[in-house]
Amino acid sequence: MTKEMTRQKLTRAAETVLERRYYLKDADGRPLENWETLCRRVADAVADVDRESDDYELLRDSFFNMIYHLDFLPNSPCLMNAGTDLGQLSACFVLPIEDSMDGIFTSIRNGALVHKTGGGTGYSFSRLRPRNSAVQSTQGVASGPLSFAAVFDAATETIKQGGKRRGANMGVLRIDHPDILDFISAKEDQTRFTNFNFSVAITDRFMEAVRAGREYDLIDPSNREVVQTLDARQVFDKIIDLAWHNGEPGVLFIDAANRDNATPQLGEFEATNPCGEQWLLPYESCNLGSINLGHYVGAGGVDWSRLAKTVHLAVRFLDNVIDCNRFPIPEIAEMTQKTRKVGLGIMGMHDMLIQLRLPYGTEEGRECCAGVMRYIRDEAEKASCDLAGIKGPFPAYDPEINTYPPRRNAALTSIQPTGTVSMIADCASGCEPYYSIVMVKNVMDGDRLLMVNKHFEEVARREGFYSEELMDKVAETGTVVGHAEIPVHWQEIFRTAQDISPENHIRMQGALQRSGVDSSISKTINLPSTATRDDVRFSYELGFELGCKGLTVYRDGSRDSQVLNTTAGPAEDEKKTALVGSQGIVRKKKLPDVLGAKRYRLKDANQNTIYLIVCFGDDESPMEVFAKFPFDNRVDLKDKSTMWTTTCRLVSLALRYQIPMDEIIKQLERSSGHMLDLPAQLGKLLKSFMAGTRKGFSSTCPECSGRLIFEEGCEICHECGYSKCS
Repeated sequence: MTKEMTRQKLTRAAETVLERRYYLKDADGRPLENWETLCRRVADAVADVDRESDDYELLRDSFFNMIYHLDFLPNSPCLMNAGTDLGQLSACFVLPIEDSMDGIFTSIRNGALVHKTGGGTGYSFSRLRPRNSAVQSTQGVASGPLSFAAVFDAATETIKQGGKRRGANMGVLRIDHPDILDFISAKEDQTRFTNFNFSVAITDRFMEAVRAGREYDLIDPSNREVVQTLDARQVFDKIIDLAWHNGEPGVLFIDAANRDNATPQLGEFEATNPCGEQWLLPYESCNLGSINLGHYVGAGGVDWSRLAKTVHLAVRFLDNVIDCNRFPIPEIAEMTQKTRKVGLGIMGMHDMLIQLRLPYGTEEGRECCAGVMRYIRDEAEKASCDLAGIKGPFPAYDPEINTYPPRRNAALTSIQPTGTVSMIADCASGCEPYYSIVMVKNVMDGDRLLMVNKHFEEVARREGFYSEELMDKVAETGTVVGHAEIPVHWQEIFRTAQDISPENHIRMQGALQRSGVDSSISKTINLPSTATRDDVRFSYELGFELGCKGLTVYRDGSRDSQVLNTTAGPAEDEKKTALVGSQGIVRKKKLPDVLGAKRYRLKDANQNTIYLIVCFGDDESPMEVFAKFPFDNRVDLKDKSTMWTTTCRLVSLALRYQIPMDEIIKQLERSSGHMLDLPAQLGKLLKSFMAGTRKGFSSTCPECSGRLIFEEGCEICHECGYSKCS
């Protein structure tokens, strides 16, 4: 039976993601599609551009098979909207912000229209005059870029993209803007600008000043005058400190990006899409698609011939998307059709390496991946040149300026996040290594479901070291490294994101960037929780030296919490009190004088603010819970304050007596009368801890209460497919 005749079997996770996010539904929310009919809808809509061509039917079937069998998947807006009345198929947009009230609010309006149809937007605030500078038209002073970024953020908050995707933005400010210090620290408080990723556009001149220990100029964009000088190293230190604190701001190497600008006659790059991999000119958009590299490994290694066929077909598909797309505003349609940029990327790169038995963090692994990416880029250019011979080059192509051959698309390749589509394809995201090999999913009634990586399970069973006990140990520790039952060479091959050194993460990104990526790469440089600011500095400096166009670092456990120290309770904690349980005598844990803690800001049913402080021991298990109330003096809320304090004390007592966490959560949920009551919220926090295994409290998925991980420059839930950026 040929591949085209077989029925594609999807994982349970893939079916869940598709039903929740992608299948068309009736008025009652029931799916009207399955995977096959969705793929038919998408393939038919995109192939319809070539309805008059001789190869139309073959093309339509080829598009279908490529998607249906998970060899290639387009970006989410295409899967959601192709063949529908909405018809907006692009994921990435950059919109300009002019330095006027009319320009600013026009951009807010345009961004709202983009978000409504399923896209993410990038904005540069670098054209806006700095705070407190003169405004001639009103005889007043400017409020500065950050004040307007807050307005953009509020507008995004009100819009649900197409009923399926939450708005996402990238906010960029040049390193030489006078308000740069305020921008760098703007997201130190993670409750601000929650719909934005912030990145600093760093110039070569600034990095040279950092190296030399010199000052550099801040320039007012309204008149190009130097208004101040700053010590470059001190500013760089501030960026490093905040990135160490919670991963933001990221850095974008803007000069490196503009050196690869395929159409400099149209302008310079100012900003990227929300995850940083698409450098676009103002009003440009880009549609994305990713080849599943795990499907292109045969007995003899990479199947180059089959990969080439998919690349050519994928370029044709993505180019067609431009012509069948319904753009949100005319300016985007005009600019996109002028340059016809596409973003052909990859997913399943780690799957490919595993099958080739090459460790991700080695020079051999990097050379293999760079070679594959270079091959994809070369074949994509051949395909685009062939299309130019049939349909003409992109309209902005100018042979006197553009030195490359006439091609259909100004840009061809990028490596984008594939958080949800890689869940559908059951493969590693983008160019990232797997985040975990064995995960524990807590399901109803307190049951634990072990989710084992398909490649690891196959190897472990084949070589005889598979056992439920081993899988439990891997899940508990979060790594395959250090388990005597696992052969050392397999420990190396199955190293996860946290097991790979930051340097090797960056060297992989640099190798891919240099080998065949027109635009940029969305990738997270994972740092351990013990990483220092010098580790962050090394990461940024190495990324710059290797030619990366942007970098995102994330220190494990640093986001969505405020770390503080609290002292333990009175001396009576030292008493040897005991509780007799089903497993014998359990003694109350003795607490040290100082405990680490994380603070969470919550709202009750009446929108009153409450702060929960969770203290944890050296093994990162929660030991005490406290509540702090800004409304302590309000008579009408005194009873509630007392009730919450009592609840926290009882939960703290249960934690110290080592009552099973799921039992505590179950009782909290049963006692709650409203999902915004303290017991429910406290139970949700404890659930997020359980999902985080050894890593302590983690960010919680807003849709399924699972654990959010930081990957590909964004927070992603591997349980339900939620992504903060896509």
